[in-house]
Amino acid sequence: MTALICGSMAFDTVMMFEGRFRDHIMPDRIHVLNVAFLTPTLRRNFGGCAGNIAYNLTLLGGEGLIMATVGHDFAPYADWLDHWGVARTHVRTLEHAFTAQAFITTDLDNNQITAFHPGAMTESHLNRVSEASGVKRGIVAPDGRRGMLEHAAQFEDREIPFLFDPGQGLPMFDGEELRGFITRASWVAVNDYEASLLSLRTGWSLEQIASHLQALIVTRGAEGSWIFADGRRLDIPVAKPEQVVDPTGCGDAYRAGLLFGLERGLDWETTGRVAALLAAIKIEQHGTQQHRCSFGEFKDRFSASFGYAL
Repeated sequence: MTALICGSMAFDTVMMFEGRFRDHIMPDRIHVLNVAFLTPTLRRNFGGCAGNIAYNLTLLGGEGLIMATVGHDFAPYADWLDHWGVARTHVRTLEHAFTAQAFITTDLDNNQITAFHPGAMTESHLNRVSEASGVKRGIVAPDGRRGMLEHAAQFEDREIPFLFDPGQGLPMFDGEELRGFITRASWVAVNDYEASLLSLRTGWSLEQIASHLQALIVTRGAEGSWIFADGRRLDIPVAKPEQVVDPTGCGDAYRAGLLFGLERGLDWETTGRVAALLAAIKIEQHGTQQHRCSFGEFKDRFSASFGYAL
């Protein structure tokens, strides 16, 4: 029951500034800003929504195919995917471009300054859903604007149900385009801020958005998540992590849990809990693909967290 995962692949370079930005940025000189920060700590992570979702789905024994565009510098990431058994049949390399890259500097107050280079991601529309065989469902995750629009239309044309996950790409689309995504999709997943923006831009309440879908999923951080399905709202609790180290990539882990639940035909109460637990396991490690968990270990933690067997 293969899921086609359309979205970004990226390198995340994360640096730690052992000070506070506020001590080095003068408000009255912001118009001539010229600052440099010494960052003794640096980590380079493999990321991007498609890569993160596929990695998490593979941890649970799910089947996912990445569909993405990457650059000439992708080789280390390709080796990583091969090592973990993540299929990259539909990862297209563009020799004239770099793979998308985020450069993130964090200070002691957890404030962040980020520069993002989209690189090959902007040409994600070169990939077409019709190129992948055996696909039973899909996801349109943050990616190049044209690619997101075209992949949604292609899923609809092939009558393949898909999850729309606008994420940080949501501001790229106006109300009409977002309404188009919603009416084409079977499911939509957003966080609480994105849900408010989605409602504002479409002019639809959350209940109205849900009426066009099989389910609307709204994650709410430490307060759990809501799943609007079958005319009711389910309140899904969080799973308690053993330690909170790094929340980056939790949303992608959650979405992998949703795809797993859909693949296995689980009810929404259980699917939401699978997603919540996978997100909690990710929180316990730095990076977006550094956490480890066998399916047997996952089932044990699921029982301990929620009081019933998966």
